[in-house]
Amino acid sequence: MSNTAQPRTFEVITYGCQMNVHDSERIAGVLIEAGYRQAATADQADLVVFNTCAVRENADNRLYGNLGHLAPVKQGHPGMQIAVGGCMAQKDRQIVVDKAPWVDVVFGTNNLGSLPALLERSRVNNAAQVEILESLERFPSTLPTRRDSAYAAWVSISVGCNNTCTFCIVPALRGKETDRRPGDIQAEIRALVSVGVQEVTLLGQNVNTYGVEFGDAGAFAKLLRSCGEIDGLERVRFTSPHPAAFSDDVIAAMAETPNVMPSLHMPLQSGSDVILKAMRRSYRSEKFLGILDRVRAAMPDAAITTDVIVGFPGETEADFQATLDVVAAARFAAAFTFQYSIRPGTPAATMPDQVPAKVVTERYQRLVDLVGEISWAENSKLVGQQVEVMFAAGEGRKDGATARMSGRARDNRLVHVRVPEEAEARPRPGDIGLVEVTYAAPHHLNADAPLTDLRRTRGGDAWAATQGPTTIGLGLPKLAGK
Repeated sequence: MSNTAQPRTFEVITYGCQMNVHDSERIAGVLIEAGYRQAATADQADLVVFNTCAVRENADNRLYGNLGHLAPVKQGHPGMQIAVGGCMAQKDRQIVVDKAPWVDVVFGTNNLGSLPALLERSRVNNAAQVEILESLERFPSTLPTRRDSAYAAWVSISVGCNNTCTFCIVPALRGKETDRRPGDIQAEIRALVSVGVQEVTLLGQNVNTYGVEFGDAGAFAKLLRSCGEIDGLERVRFTSPHPAAFSDDVIAAMAETPNVMPSLHMPLQSGSDVILKAMRRSYRSEKFLGILDRVRAAMPDAAITTDVIVGFPGETEADFQATLDVVAAARFAAAFTFQYSIRPGTPAATMPDQVPAKVVTERYQRLVDLVGEISWAENSKLVGQQVEVMFAAGEGRKDGATARMSGRARDNRLVHVRVPEEAEARPRPGDIGLVEVTYAAPHHLNADAPLTDLRRTRGGDAWAATQGPTTIGLGLPKLAGK
């Protein structure tokens, strides 16, 4: 009988934005390359990694609550390790170990690839290891990546941010903007397409300033157009742009490149010019609405979404009304709405005139009601129309009783589609169908007419072949079992 030890198992728990989700794919890829394998649940894992956020509200409470839950689990699981990485680790460093001394490793946003070595060092020394690099040693896309989807992928084009928004701590945690070379991005996308990926989302803290590091102000528009030249790439999305730097050449590239989707996430944050100035958002409401007008002139069917913060320090009722007015004029397909909360280390944290929580909550509800009303009205315009849906494993069936399966339209709206019960006629994640919208709600569409136009895709083939994620590194793609 072999004495070979069983591989150590891991689970990665992610908080935060799309950048964190993609970082977690890299963390998983690094661990798999080091010989770990995916665990069924966090409680059963030999290693639990928390990839943390320092931006979202209550991020600290969620982390320390989960760490507290795992403390007795670790006591009953000899050899178990816990690691904390991401933005909160970058910010708090030693504080994590001081508050939760059962944590074995704390690592930052700039040294994801060091995790296996830090874990081994912690085991050998029987002591917590804290390693936080202040700048990138290499662009993280060079790391092996355990993709969560066989047919859709995140692709980083830059990391870091050169803006100084007073509510945001991201530049302090991820550093100044670092751009990848266009050829490296195109090579990664082509490698992904070669194994069945048919949708990519380009990621950056501010994608439309891409190219600043190598002096090409038009680099992002050129990158979008170059994506249109990649055979087999069906859908291209990106997030997030900044209104201050959003230019007409990007609008033209979106409109003229067939596989760049007619969806745009354009963060507003506030409709008050006074508050925008206090936020150090270098645009005003008139410019913001002008961008939306030009986008819709070039792409009449574009769905535009946004972010809005309610209750920023100094916000008056008149300021909030200005936000409601801009939201009403903008006609967003959806909005991610946030109640302002203090983020230590940001200029806004020490500003005077912090808005009372009761006032923030009341304003927030008014905004949510308006956003829901507008979203429902905008979605209702699509009833009776046909939309192209890419079915998605992550969205899943809406419910078994109605035999619906979910996916995203080209404009990124969520669509629940009635599908045949027969397995051979049912779409697979990654397949694409043309469906008629029969019902609209504020946050989704239904398509309950019979599904008659279904295209089996390479992405669907890739999903069927793997039934799980793939790991893609610098060399040939390889499958990674759970």
